[in-house]
Amino acid sequence: MDDRDIVERISGLVAEEHRLQNGHVGNGLSEAEHAKLHEVEVQLDQCWDLLAQRRARRSAGLDPDGASMRGEDVVERFEQ
Repeated sequence: MDDRDIVERISGLVAEEHRLQNGHVGNGLSEAEHAKLHEVEVQLDQCWDLLAQRRARRSAGLDPDGASMRGEDVVERFEQ
């Protein structure tokens, strides 16, 4: 997956996040929709992290393909 693929994935996830957040204004989300929203948010965090890793590796003169997707347990700690 190259940077362009990651950015396209981020765009799709942001659209999905907005659809979930705005689709039920005033009604709230179902339990399944809350779970899906959480899943989308985690995937967004993972994609942003992967993109940042790739850019940092490239900036340091390293192969950006050496970056890897990190798990939810790692990316979720970034917000704390």
